[in-house]
Amino acid sequence: MIRINRVSREKALTVRSPKSSFHIAKLNGVSYMRILKMQPKFLDVFLESLEKFGALYGPVQRDGVLKYDRVENVSELDLSDDQHHPMIPVKKLFNPKQFTMLHFNEKGFYPDYSMIEKRVIIGVHPCEINGVLRLDEIFLNDPIDPYYAGLRENSAIIGFSCWPKESSLCRSAGTDIVDEGFDLFFMNLEEFYLVWVGSSLGYDMIHEREDFFEQDVSHEDIQKYIEWREKRNKVFKLDIDFGSMPDIMELSHNSEIWKYFAEKCLSCGQCTMVCPTCNCYNVSDVFDVTNETTGRRERTWDSCMFVDYSLVAGGHNFRGDRADRLKLWYTHKLKSFGSEYGRPGCIGCGRCVDTCPVDINVVTVSQALVSGEVPKQ
Repeated sequence: MIRINRVSREKALTVRSPKSSFHIAKLNGVSYMRILKMQPKFLDVFLESLEKFGALYGPVQRDGVLKYDRVENVSELDLSDDQHHPMIPVKKLFNPKQFTMLHFNEKGFYPDYSMIEKRVIIGVHPCEINGVLRLDEIFLNDPIDPYYAGLRENSAIIGFSCWPKESSLCRSAGTDIVDEGFDLFFMNLEEFYLVWVGSSLGYDMIHEREDFFEQDVSHEDIQKYIEWREKRNKVFKLDIDFGSMPDIMELSHNSEIWKYFAEKCLSCGQCTMVCPTCNCYNVSDVFDVTNETTGRRERTWDSCMFVDYSLVAGGHNFRGDRADRLKLWYTHKLKSFGSEYGRPGCIGCGRCVDTCPVDINVVTVSQALVSGEVPKQ
């Protein structure tokens, strides 16, 4: 049978297009929508119609690098299943790498929300959507971050399915599928797309080109979906038992393995920059050169891997040793985040596997902690 999707963007689904032929079902008072079907030939035209809802963003090639960026034409988008995700995750669109928080003078301060705009972010993979949901836990709980909240509220997410790469761990992390956090989600089954509608905004988007979508999904279509899932699941090569990692991390607190990895670590911070759930930042005041009472407050990504991250007044550094910094980062990803929010901080995207120049990543570290042995050279 077809999986139905809970509408989670709002607590209640408000249908603003009553003349539409699509209908909302209700189960125990909770709104659901049937999964729809669309032929690939309609995709580009449909995505172009989404400009009505905001500026279009998505994965595009810029100077030979795949990145999330604004697009003027949907033909720029790289939505192929065999394409890897952008190395810098979609978090940069919700927690920008650098921006001005506020301006100040002798009379007070004035928040700067100029970066917030209506946006439609296309081509976000399931693990990435799960990463955004992890950030929601951090930035949308009290005290709410107004900058993140403003960007999140004004951004629609159009998810797309993907195909595993050698470094993919999303099935282990349970993030290879997603049932919330998106407005629309397109599952590419080659001959057609199955389209999940995740919010009332997604419903409005469908209504724009209602003639492109079919309500009736046949048993044969369902079988193709099941076969796609089974085929894809066999492609995964890496596996981590995330459920056992909190206890293993606790038991391995004083392990010599941390010293081994510390001797290799460059403290470059690449792992934190590419991780979809890393969210540390630094705040600094920049004064105008002509007036010492006016200026702006800047917010910039920071990394707990940097040697001066825990440096405080008086010159004391709580984590001056690389082993301590590595232990902190992996404790957060594999233990403490899950203890706090019920899900591990790692979403299994594989970016740390792909980027670390000395092969320190969630796979090599977890394998070493489980086996008690350092990786073979």
